[in-house]
Parts: sequence; structure tokens; C-alpha cells
Amino acid sequence: MNKNELIGTVAESCGLSKNDASNAVEGVFDAIQKALAGGEEVRLVGFGTFSVAKRKASTGRNPRTGEPMEIKASNQPKFKAGKGLKDAVN
Repeated sequence: MNKNELIGTVAESCGLSKNDASNAVEGVFDAIQKALAGGEEVRLVGFGTFSVAKRKASTGRNPRTGEPMEIKASNQPKFKAGKGLKDAVN
């Protein structure tokens, strides 16, 4: 399922127009993104938890040349599925 299919499904299940459903889906994505950018965790009970994992700087190798190179520290978004989602999939 891609984003447009998700919007169509939300519109159909909630009785909204596609434009209203698109605004709702975009609003949810923006809220999650802003919370993660601010260092917050987003917990959706029964669905899962979005959080930010901090990765330390490390030394890697360039795959083409084999030369060592520095990999900068970074923040990575992380998602952990909740019990309700796990149960629905299994």
C-alpha cells in the first residue's frame, strides 16, 4: 500500500472526501515528524511507538577503494510495533 492508497482507504472507511482524508493523513505524518525532530517519543497504544535512536560516530570502509572513512554520528527514526499490531499480523 502506498500513500495514495492509504488516503483512499481512510476516505472510504471514515466517509471523508479524498481531500479531507489527505489533509488528515498529512497532519498525522507532520505531527509525528515534528515530535521526533523535537526529541519526543510518539506512543500509539495498540499500534506502536515511534522514537529516535542516536547512532555514534564510527569508522567504516569505502566499498570501492577499501580506504577507511569516518561515519558521522546521526539520529535515526525507529518504530517498535505494539502488541495489538503484532497480534493483527500474526
